[in-house]
Amino acid sequence: MIQLKSPEQLQSMRRAGLVVGETLQTLRAAVAPGVTTEELDDLARQCIEDAGATPSFLGYHGYPKTICASVNEEIVHGIPRPDKRLADGDIISIDCGAILDGWHGDSAITVAVGEIDPVLKELLSITEESMWAVFAQARLGMRMRDLGAIVERVATPAGFGIVDHYGGHGIGTEMHQDPHVLNHGRGSRGPKLVEGMALAIEPMLTVGDPETLELPDGWTVITADRSYAAHFEHTFTMTADGPWVLTALDGGAAKLAEYGVTVATSENLARP
Repeated sequence: MIQLKSPEQLQSMRRAGLVVGETLQTLRAAVAPGVTTEELDDLARQCIEDAGATPSFLGYHGYPKTICASVNEEIVHGIPRPDKRLADGDIISIDCGAILDGWHGDSAITVAVGEIDPVLKELLSITEESMWAVFAQARLGMRMRDLGAIVERVATPAGFGIVDHYGGHGIGTEMHQDPHVLNHGRGSRGPKLVEGMALAIEPMLTVGDPETLELPDGWTVITADRSYAAHFEHTFTMTADGPWVLTALDGGAAKLAEYGVTVATSENLARP
């Protein structure tokens, strides 16, 4: 069942989204050679709790940490560890969620550790761009497969693999809700995008084959061929006034302006 939110409830989601956005900003700055993923996890928990929020991931179906920290060939759900130390040339995907006043925010970034290979720079750029293209091109009445097709149109010409099965999702009073949003699509299928719907859009691209394997820890998903992967995610809502990226600190204004798109601000949503 798809949960539709009122403007006031979306404001609450925005507050949760800001906690996530600010936490990821802090973690991005902390990424460096020699830092462990456990240290990043500790920092994330401190940031979230200092904001009066609760980590979404901690204890979720038994997940043991605050963030997912996926390094290099790890695509998603990498468990932070004290012995997982970042090195120059690595890339790390950090997925973070927070609950504030009963509402969830969910976002992910992939960060370069020191100087990385040009191919990896392109991987990060295209993965992030495919996400922002969804926000820029989304329109009320589109179907979920239309959104996935936008990701595919950006990723495929660049030659990167698109991870199947894993994808975006509805979000609100639970972290994962209907509908599921694949990162590829053919034809206008699936539920329509309507006002009040909040979605986490999260493309995952690979340098090589996108086939996946799950490690024995029951969480970490890696590429079967051990090629590097990137993952970006933001939570957004679509209104009659345009998109509003709930987990971006500026609501998505700066990035969407590059596409000639005006973000729907909180003031827009609050008006009668």
